[in-house]
Amino acid sequence: MSGVDVITFGCRLNTYESEVMRAEAEKAGLNNAVLVNTCAVTGEAVRQARQAIRRARRDNPHARIIVTGCAAQTESETFAAMPEVDAVLGNEEKLKSASYRRLPDFGVSAEEKLRVNDIMSVRETAPQMVRLIDGHVRAFVQVQNGCDHRCTFCIIPYGRGNSRSVPMGAVVDQARKLVGSGYCEIVLTGVDATSYGADLPGKPSLGQLAKTLLKQVPDIRRLRLSSIDSIEADAHLWDLIADEPRFMPHLHLSLQHGDDMILKRMKRRHSAADASAFCGRVRALRPDASFGADMIAGFPTETEEMFANAGRLAEDCGIAHLHVFPYSPRPGTPAARMPQLDRALVKERASRLRDTGKRLHEAHLVSMIGKREMILVENNGLAHTENFTLVDAAGLKPRDLVPVIITGHNGKHLTMRPENRLLA
Repeated sequence: MSGVDVITFGCRLNTYESEVMRAEAEKAGLNNAVLVNTCAVTGEAVRQARQAIRRARRDNPHARIIVTGCAAQTESETFAAMPEVDAVLGNEEKLKSASYRRLPDFGVSAEEKLRVNDIMSVRETAPQMVRLIDGHVRAFVQVQNGCDHRCTFCIIPYGRGNSRSVPMGAVVDQARKLVGSGYCEIVLTGVDATSYGADLPGKPSLGQLAKTLLKQVPDIRRLRLSSIDSIEADAHLWDLIADEPRFMPHLHLSLQHGDDMILKRMKRRHSAADASAFCGRVRALRPDASFGADMIAGFPTETEEMFANAGRLAEDCGIAHLHVFPYSPRPGTPAARMPQLDRALVKERASRLRDTGKRLHEAHLVSMIGKREMILVENNGLAHTENFTLVDAAGLKPRDLVPVIITGHNGKHLTMRPENRLLA
């Protein structure tokens, strides 16, 4: 191979940072290299990264393989010990061209492979500029990194550090650059995006940032949030939900569970009633809104009744896009030291909760039939409505915004006909 290939796992923030990594590595003159940007959110994510590294070495026996991302930050020595790996970079180091100029030679020891700083010592998030998000028709813009909360199940703060925000002017500049490259939809990303601004002068909120973006970059056609901690929604964000048609009516919620005792043991800051009230308020303002959510099944000490409360909350909130994770103990987290459930039971409960999610998703698809929707066409023959529902868009041109009538669904995606049949 030649050039720099990037393999990305995990969140939209990682996707954005992969483009920064590629640019910085190429600026440093790196060639014949594979960069693996890992995720640490579950043990399965780490396993998949290790598997991809071995595959990359088989496919590219003479390339340099450089591992970075959250799993590389939290388990750096594990990856450095892999014979397939030539270097391990931390989450701060991966974004600097100097890191790629100072790589060790082949055949060095595991200790010499490591370029991993103490992420907790990082106090700022430097603005990063990219013009393209490879393979995506929606552009991701980083607004924040790290997290000040310490949920008992979560390893991510130890991979990302404490919360730090990108200055508002830099976010505006990045969005303007991406819109100039042809993107009509911008997605604001971060580890804990709703904590945006607490470390900046004047303490601007995420809602203020979004309002500023839409005002100063009027060519943004659609603006989304990658995820939201509903308990942190600010007044400006509520204004956007109520009054701004360019602010898309889809919110991905960090629910994690639906039982109040489990939420306390997770050290979450909301109750089930808080989540239900939030969704009800959003729907009262935007009846077309849909919700996604992350939920964990099989958390330590979870009883059958507690598990049932998780499914009940998903139904109460009408979660159309439910992402279910079987609980995965992450070494070093408090939850890993709590009384654990049998792994077979964890997987069985995750399967049942996914069944609930599938039923809710199908009900959502049915509710969309007959509606007029504006869809943004992706590169894979699919498209997204404003409320982030997938539509079969075979034959339509990627990146186009197309008005359609929803005609049905196939259990996974909506079907449609273009409103203007000349587009069909």
